[in-house]
Amino acid sequence: MTAFDEIESAVAEGTVDAGVLIHEGQLTFDSHDLHLWVDLGGWWFSETALPLPLGANAIRRDLGDELIRAVSRDLKASVVYGLEHREEAFEYALQFARDLDSARADEFIAMYVNDYTVDYGETGHRAVRQLLDRGVSAGIIRHCVAVALIDDSPQI
Repeated sequence: MTAFDEIESAVAEGTVDAGVLIHEGQLTFDSHDLHLWVDLGGWWFSETALPLPLGANAIRRDLGDELIRAVSRDLKASVVYGLEHREEAFEYALQFARDLDSARADEFIAMYVNDYTVDYGETGHRAVRQLLDRGVSAGIIRHCVAVALIDDSPQI
């Protein structure tokens, strides 16, 4: 297995034939003379008309409702604070921007920290359900997964 931050180099050097690029690699592959075969987010949208669910925060149910809600509240508050203080957050994030100039770093941040990060709403709920259902259909997930949403939304 190749670490995510080594995939571009491994493909460019011919160590592997292809790779799935995440994080900054989505924006920097062309600088390594690599060619885009498929944009998985674009492919997913063409298949489902939904955003690609890229990640989520998960917490064990046995930690109890009170702690779960407190963690959820604090995570959301952190993201909202970052969005409300975007310039300051951007300057901080730049120190972690591997091979990205300011314009690409700004594009990258906007891909992952946006209104969906705060509340992905009904559209996001449908996207997660679709992803999980497809995982079950493909045999990647053994059984249907019930996702309990912290915001008191119904399970999906």
